[in-house]
Amino acid sequence: MDSRFDTSVQELKYKVLKEIAKGLFNNTLLEDYNLIPEKISPGPKSTMRCCIYKERAIVLERMKLALGGNKNIDNVVEVIRIACDECPLGGYEVTNRCRGCIAHRCQKACHKDAIHFNEVTRTAIIDKSKCINCGMCAKSCQYNAIQNYLRPCEQACKVKAISMNEDDHSAKIDDSKCVQCGACVYQCPFGAIMDKSYIKDAIEILKDSNNSTKYPVYAIVAPSISSQFKGVKSGQVVTAIQRLGYRSVIEAALGADMVAYNEAKELEEKGFLTSSCCPTFVTFIKKYFPSLVDKISHNLSPMATIAKWVKEHQPDCKIMFIGPCVSKKQEIKDERVAKYVDVSLTFEELQAMIDAKEIDVASLEESPLDNASYYGRIFARSGGLTDAVKEALKEQGSSFEAKSISVDGLENCRLALLKAKGGNIDFNFIEGMGCIGGCIGGPCSLTHEPRNKLDVDKYGHESKEKTIYDAIKHYQ
Repeated sequence: MDSRFDTSVQELKYKVLKEIAKGLFNNTLLEDYNLIPEKISPGPKSTMRCCIYKERAIVLERMKLALGGNKNIDNVVEVIRIACDECPLGGYEVTNRCRGCIAHRCQKACHKDAIHFNEVTRTAIIDKSKCINCGMCAKSCQYNAIQNYLRPCEQACKVKAISMNEDDHSAKIDDSKCVQCGACVYQCPFGAIMDKSYIKDAIEILKDSNNSTKYPVYAIVAPSISSQFKGVKSGQVVTAIQRLGYRSVIEAALGADMVAYNEAKELEEKGFLTSSCCPTFVTFIKKYFPSLVDKISHNLSPMATIAKWVKEHQPDCKIMFIGPCVSKKQEIKDERVAKYVDVSLTFEELQAMIDAKEIDVASLEESPLDNASYYGRIFARSGGLTDAVKEALKEQGSSFEAKSISVDGLENCRLALLKAKGGNIDFNFIEGMGCIGGCIGGPCSLTHEPRNKLDVDKYGHESKEKTIYDAIKHYQ
């Protein structure tokens, strides 16, 4: 397996993206399209599926998602149904801990008459045709002999947006519940759930710009880039991005500095606030805590904030965001953001584009990336925004005390929001991040190593701007 990736699923996804990007850059995609599945899939003796033909059919579905996916589905997360057939049905099952007791509490707890007993062993049996997975039997068993075996995607989804299709038992996503956190994308062991790629749009914009000099194209990179590309320096990755055809590379962290400065003022003015930086967290509030919507900061996310500034000063430009996030692809569809950001890409897609152009990153000179302060850069990890808002209040000479709570992962976000909804709280600011650890835990990160937080902090300390105001004073 390629050591640059956490899993073989990521590597397979990357291979598809790389071949698609190569065909787009070289104008050979149409003639290469039907050859890509054969090129990517291993030989018949090492196939990962029941047969090489099914494997190639799945690769074709991956290719469709790499080219934008189903246009009739608004959600940026889709299920490859043909790839989703190896997981057990799951649900509540009786384990070998069942002693065949005579109390039969499990049967009495079941209101659907779904439990009966083996006549020989006296152990419990669950009739799946009647079971509704309520869990009452498991709660009643004194031996903990009944366990709930969820599929990885169901277990990863903290908003219960994933269920099973009745016809083929593949996963299906309830778009009305989904918050595009991307946890299912990263956790599915078969890569059967993927985010749509807009790499085709990105490459066409770059080619159009470079061939006719119609407009400059800018890349806005997330600060978590500092922890993603092994064996090379961040400055070399910046040079590689420029080699792809981008006029310049800008730190989203500069937008984070702007957000922190304005969010501190808004917090002081309103007295209570929830952050607006993470689109998954914002969507989570809108769908599951509508009574708190008016508490969401009115600031755009760091990505959209710096993109807005660039577009206002150069209206004819094109802007692309590059980061670890699935939900950014959904965010740029929002009417407040769509006019500023043209395409959202992931680190996985960036790696594929670089390799498709055969750019040797390790051999490149470093290019500077020094727009932001330490505080803007540490937005990449949980707690960074909180530190930045407190620093901004200090720099503004405010006496207001920010009593913050930093929560990462939707389960922790839910607990904090439930407390806020109840009203009896000892905090006035919620920094919410949909991913565990913050952006460094994003589903489309190349790596999710524990050291990523240290890399981000180190990157922050390398900033030449020592205060938030120093970073943003030229952009006011």
